[in-house]
Amino acid sequence: MKFLLTKALLFSAVAATMFSSLTLAIAQDQKIDPNVAAANTAQAILDSATWADLFNGKDLTGWTGDLKGYAAQDGILICNKGGKHLYTEKEYSDFALHFEFKLEESGNNGIGLRVPKDGHPSKDGMEIQILDHDGKVYNGDAVMADGKTQKLNWLKPWQYHGSVYGIYPPRLGYLKPVGEWNTQTIVVIEDHILILLNGAVIVDAFLDDITPVDGNPHPGMKNKKGHIVLAGHDDRVEFRNLKLADYAPSPTKPQTSADNTPPAGFTTFFNGKDLSGWKGLAHDNANQRRALTGDDLKAAQEKAETAMKEHWSVAEGILTYDGKGQSLCTSKDYGDFEFYVDWKIPPGADSGIYLRGTPQIQIWDPWDPRVKPGQPDPTNPEEWVAQYTNGRNLGSGGLWNNRRWRNAPTSLADKKPGEWNTFLIRMVGNKVTIWLNDKLIVDRVELENYWDQSGLVPLIRADQIELQHHGSELFFKNMYIRELPY
Repeated sequence: MKFLLTKALLFSAVAATMFSSLTLAIAQDQKIDPNVAAANTAQAILDSATWADLFNGKDLTGWTGDLKGYAAQDGILICNKGGKHLYTEKEYSDFALHFEFKLEESGNNGIGLRVPKDGHPSKDGMEIQILDHDGKVYNGDAVMADGKTQKLNWLKPWQYHGSVYGIYPPRLGYLKPVGEWNTQTIVVIEDHILILLNGAVIVDAFLDDITPVDGNPHPGMKNKKGHIVLAGHDDRVEFRNLKLADYAPSPTKPQTSADNTPPAGFTTFFNGKDLSGWKGLAHDNANQRRALTGDDLKAAQEKAETAMKEHWSVAEGILTYDGKGQSLCTSKDYGDFEFYVDWKIPPGADSGIYLRGTPQIQIWDPWDPRVKPGQPDPTNPEEWVAQYTNGRNLGSGGLWNNRRWRNAPTSLADKKPGEWNTFLIRMVGNKVTIWLNDKLIVDRVELENYWDQSGLVPLIRADQIELQHHGSELFFKNMYIRELPY
């Protein structure tokens, strides 16, 4: 979807309202979980989000369902006593939803995600619990066998505030007392659900990797899109500052009018002029590179910078490699993201793109039979097929170092050597989706941790992106990235 807010209005609005409490909580609240995802998420949202009001503060425009059970008053969206389900008119797939809410004693509501039209939030979609779980309705005193009194809460773990209801429990301890405003951000991108409450990460889960804790089927976990729902449970609950940032997959080619000029929502990490934002490869083994510290790291990086400047250069807006040095790396680490890149290779060339320092999205010439020196070219189809022992005939874009998951693209989408190709690479968690020249060739395939051959150590959560060398000339331009909250 497209939003009408300008970038200037976006950042002034965000700075003034949405993230003031979030960033303050991250900086000041001594209870904040040390999980770095809170800071990463806040910054990624600030850098990449284009926000639109989900509630205009005046009326229920854009909503449907139980319109009589809700009311707009002084910038607050109120679920009145007896209020039921209020649905957005639009459907959403991947997004960040930011809002504030205030509960009464034992107050109960919910946020339905990807709910079908007129569907039930927790059964047909997924429901994020909004609940005063410390309320007297859910707590009481019990007399134990020794005569002592003990406080009990009879909620199940998957029913507390912030839980993905029935599916996944939250971390506790961050809900403010009844009558105070809470700040919450819900991020749902592909199978990743991330929830921040008052600056703390209380849920960080990948739906593909979990089994619902209540033991029941939850078909809504598989929904790709749906409506957002305020799921009333007969209690008065107040909401304000409801805003949504759309993280649905971007167009397969960047919507921009000039080379090396990023489209809306993206930043460029190649400026078309020099090697700003890039560094040399300090070590070709990522585990050993990550272990470098102090003087060892400084010395290795200085050597790598010298090699980079000798073999990587910029000419007429194109990043060029002469085929004689080492791979080129981003100065910054990236976690989840969308990444555009145009690339061009000469006949017979071989390259690739490392994600989070991990090989690799393959780039090579599908029409190169790799005939050994002195041997004749193939003369018939059988001889031609026999030359292809390494899969290059399948095309570029596969996760070629995978051993357990698919390593080849689903179809050949390359343009001939010497022509420009365009990748859109989308990485969420450890899964990668790739479009090459507008064609989907990799669909949410896991990128395996090449640096751990045991298969037991997960892929690192963030690291550099690398342009891989294999001893041939390479050309790149129009490299744009949109960081996704993680």
